[in-house]
Amino acid sequence: MDDGGDAGRLAFAVGAVAAGSAVCLAIYFAVRGPFGTINDLGNATTGVLSGWLAWRLRHRVAGRARVVVGVALAGAAITVVGSALVVSGKTGFLFAGLVSSLGLAGIGAWLITLNRAAGESAAWSPRLRSLGLAAGWLMATGIVLAPGIVLGLDDATTAPTWVWVGFVSWLGTYVASPAWALWLGTIESRVRHGLRNAQPGAMVAD
Repeated sequence: MDDGGDAGRLAFAVGAVAAGSAVCLAIYFAVRGPFGTINDLGNATTGVLSGWLAWRLRHRVAGRARVVVGVALAGAAITVVGSALVVSGKTGFLFAGLVSSLGLAGIGAWLITLNRAAGESAAWSPRLRSLGLAAGWLMATGIVLAPGIVLGLDDATTAPTWVWVGFVSWLGTYVASPAWALWLGTIESRVRHGLRNAQPGAMVAD
């Protein structure tokens, strides 16, 4: 594979940062403190790293479908905006979460397209592709929250039920996507060390 030599490390970074961000959110709900801000910064970093990974793996998506790489990059930028809104105090966490969810939906669309393309080339194991698709679809459901941005929803006590249902997309960001990225990163590391048959689902080098 010719991904600039660091796609595996980059994938691992995406997974580690996203998982760490999820842990910080859980700690914040338990003890408060600075962990909410750390979570927001982690969300932004996850978006940036995911956009970078999309760019690094752009050659794996061919033809017109490659436009989804641009969608992922735009999604990464929107995710940063979402985090900046709440960290700066310009909005509450709900509105910022809506914005971030929209950005992560763009990254989810890229994950779906990438893993479908990998299936066509038979380069990735079915289990790795299935996990990537599950992560992508979960993240992509964040698009349903876009009307909340237009409506300026930012009060958790009065937010309609569909907003909270839409936040299920974060299961993709905090659970499925990190698992996929960490798996991919681990596989790539082993491939780089010549252990291509050490684990089922190893990515075939180009």
